[in-house]
Amino acid sequence: MKKIALIAAVALALPFAAVAQTAAAPAKPAAKPAAKAEAKKAPPKRQVTRRAAKAVEEVTPVNTDTDVTLNDADLAVAQRVSVGKAQCELGADVTVTPDEKKPGFFTVSTKGQKYRMHPVESRTGAIRLEDPRAGAMWLQLGNKSMLMNQKAGLRIADECQTDAQVAFAAEMKKNPPKALFEGADGEKK
Repeated sequence: MKKIALIAAVALALPFAAVAQTAAAPAKPAAKPAAKAEAKKAPPKRQVTRRAAKAVEEVTPVNTDTDVTLNDADLAVAQRVSVGKAQCELGADVTVTPDEKKPGFFTVSTKGQKYRMHPVESRTGAIRLEDPRAGAMWLQLGNKSMLMNQKAGLRIADECQTDAQVAFAAEMKKNPPKALFEGADGEKK
């Protein structure tokens, strides 16, 4: 019975002990009014105008330091790259400029983005330039080209055509290439 009385006394004394401890602790400062917190919000970021962004992009050099060494096959592919300005769908354009200091390397630029690219072997025969740092790829076919960001999985510019590619596409419409299986299901002799 004494044990039960002792347990009951301890159970009744615990709330008073907790109150005594909180009263002995120093009072916390009152919360600051909400008005002051709102007044100290971070100032809004200033928007950069397109003109300013373009000016910065034009004077910012592309990183030309690379550890890529081109072999003879890569240099042969580089000779076939169509250089100059290519008009793309939705009013975009891409400019491919060869590097005079390093043969086989190109600067590919479009709306605020510049890439330092070099030829990469392609099994399909398409001309392929890559910028491994940025994850960008320029794919050039006979009748069109496209610029892709492999890291983001996006097409940056599509249906791009230089004058030579426009002429090639027109020739393909006039004289379409023979289909691979054309005549395969015809009469056997």
